[in-house]
Amino acid sequence: MHRTRALSVALVALLAVSIVGPTVAFAQTNDPLFVQGEPDLTVDVPDATVTPGSVSELGLQISNDGRIIRGSPANREIVTSARNVRVEADIEGPLEVETGQQSVGTVTENQPRSAPIAVTVPDDAAPGTYELEVELQYRHTSQLYQRTGITNERRRTVTRTVDVEVDDAPRFELNSTSTDTRIGDSGVMETTIENVGSQPATDVRLSLESTSPLFAFGSGSTGSVRAGSLAPGENATVRFDVVVDPRASVREFALDGTARYSDPDGVPGVDEGLSTGIEPAPEQRFSFETVESTLRVGEEGELRGTVRNDGPAPVRSVVVQFADQSPNVVPIESSVAVGSLAAGETAEFRLPIELTEEAEPIPQNFDMAVAYRNEENERRLFEDIDASASVEPNRDEFLLEVEDREIATGSSTIVEVDVTNNLDEPVRNLESKLFTDDPIASDDDEGYTESLAPGETTTVSFSVSAASGATPRTYPLQLDFRYDDESGTSKISDTYRTAIVVTDAEEGGFPWLLVVGAVVLVVVVGGALYWRRRD
Repeated sequence: MHRTRALSVALVALLAVSIVGPTVAFAQTNDPLFVQGEPDLTVDVPDATVTPGSVSELGLQISNDGRIIRGSPANREIVTSARNVRVEADIEGPLEVETGQQSVGTVTENQPRSAPIAVTVPDDAAPGTYELEVELQYRHTSQLYQRTGITNERRRTVTRTVDVEVDDAPRFELNSTSTDTRIGDSGVMETTIENVGSQPATDVRLSLESTSPLFAFGSGSTGSVRAGSLAPGENATVRFDVVVDPRASVREFALDGTARYSDPDGVPGVDEGLSTGIEPAPEQRFSFETVESTLRVGEEGELRGTVRNDGPAPVRSVVVQFADQSPNVVPIESSVAVGSLAAGETAEFRLPIELTEEAEPIPQNFDMAVAYRNEENERRLFEDIDASASVEPNRDEFLLEVEDREIATGSSTIVEVDVTNNLDEPVRNLESKLFTDDPIASDDDEGYTESLAPGETTTVSFSVSAASGATPRTYPLQLDFRYDDESGTSKISDTYRTAIVVTDAEEGGFPWLLVVGAVVLVVVVGGALYWRRRD
């Protein structure tokens, strides 16, 4: 009986040693190979302020202030390190933690860890302090006896609390943004900013930044305006000058906003993360339905067509402009007004244009533009338009036909030239000029016709003589014309060449000079006899 009782006591003692570990066996020793201790984890949030109507990120910092119960400090890290630390947070309503459990690894006394969590703060969350509970799960070695290698491992869960402050500072929202600015145009954008915080704000300044280069504030990506003072629940509508690139499509452009203000104590504040969107109106467009031309190389002509307002809005003071910069195309009138046009309405236009001699007689596309006034009576220009027209080759202004082209040496004759107007317009004050070279001469080398309609013919006469010593052959005659066109512009034609044939007087036909001389002699002799008889 006694032996059985003694055996039971021994077994209990042995079991106690195996459970408690070397601490019981060596609790009274200072063996340097023995150490006992534990981690002590704490949680801090450096910036614990959140704002209503936002999802704020709180950076949890987990540090370890472990302790040694007994044993050598050289082995301190063995028993103070928290391994496989897992973090999970919860917060009292109406706030809500959006981040689930996180693993941050080992936390030592010299190496803290961080765990960011997202907290949703409703718009109607009352300002004040809210308690954030952070649950930490980890493993650690509570004691170690290196002589025998016996260790004691533990798994622990601790909860720490942190205060989170819901700020009562002014907060802002952008309620509506609108513009009537069209693509390819500049105009005004309006935005409504509201103070949704619980405190008034003074000197409110709103800055908006465009995320696209196709939508700009003036010449830059950012615009800023003042909204004045806003009490809680009060709003203000502010205006920005904006420009929409012609390459933009009809879509919503994202705008990032920042509000700067002063609180009731005069402390400056910033509310970032505001956002809104804006969709510009479709581009005001025009097109040409029909284009015809009377253009010809070296002449004046017309570009005629019909311009159509493709909408979407009615426009006033519409002007069709010739915008081509070719050196061979000279607009006589660079623009023509066609009046007001409703969306879908058309109007005809005519532009007088002159082409130089160097122009090519080929179909050409001419750069055009349409200027107009929009619904705000602002002048605008639409340039994405051109006109296709054919160009006819060069032609003579006049057609010449010479009847008599022979003259004997030492004689003179009248050269008659039939001049036909080959243009598509009448000419006035037609002055003809004949040019000759030795041995051909003219003492009557100019002619005049008051007017000549298209296709009409007039005859001009010139007195031409050939020197007696002229060599019988063909000689050139040159003519040009000065005239006024239909618009009253004075012009000089190209030089026209024709020929006259000089023949030998002995070989040429009837000896008119001898006949004329004989007639003169007879008249002189007859007259002398007559006067003698009277005496």
